[in-house]
Amino acid sequence: MILAFDGSSIDGSAYTDVVGLARRSPAWLDDVVSAWSTYALALFAVLMVFGWWRARRATATASVTALAVPFVVLVAYGADVVLKPLVRENRPCQSLRVATLEACPAPGDWSFPSNHAAIAAAAAIALLFVSRRLGAVAAVAAGVMAAARVWVGAHYPHDVLAGVVVGALTVLLVMPTLRRHAQTLALRLTATRLRPLLAAS
Repeated sequence: MILAFDGSSIDGSAYTDVVGLARRSPAWLDDVVSAWSTYALALFAVLMVFGWWRARRATATASVTALAVPFVVLVAYGADVVLKPLVRENRPCQSLRVATLEACPAPGDWSFPSNHAAIAAAAAIALLFVSRRLGAVAAVAAGVMAAARVWVGAHYPHDVLAGVVVGALTVLLVMPTLRRHAQTLALRLTATRLRPLLAAS
């Protein structure tokens, strides 16, 4: 038997308040939040592509920075995945046995930290290095994603907060290093067949 951490003592009451509010809310609102929780990560991918498309019309160095965004997001996701089995926190729907909008995952699908929140936060912070406007849009979307994951019952508030911290810290540790080498990488890559990825002409 796998021993798992019960996080309900941290903010279980806040979680049940949110889930209860979701149950009392109009069906259309729950449908919108559930769809956002499930599919909105695709928006961050679109923002990354748009950021790269704009960057390649600027400079090769800007393009390298934009192309680094999905890489850094994957690193953040990897860090989040590593933390999950170390903490082994049961999903709140398992510990508190409440009805949720999202089907309760099977035991062993750990809750802390939230993958969705980590990915969204990492994308938002990384996009700030590419464009403040895109980063601001992504930051708002990441905040809504974090809230949505609690609303549908998938995570405690502290799970999504931890996910945001993991995503943000990963980017803030990795992205500055990548940016320092962006110009060198750009010079090397523009001399290869990858040049079209870095420049529009």
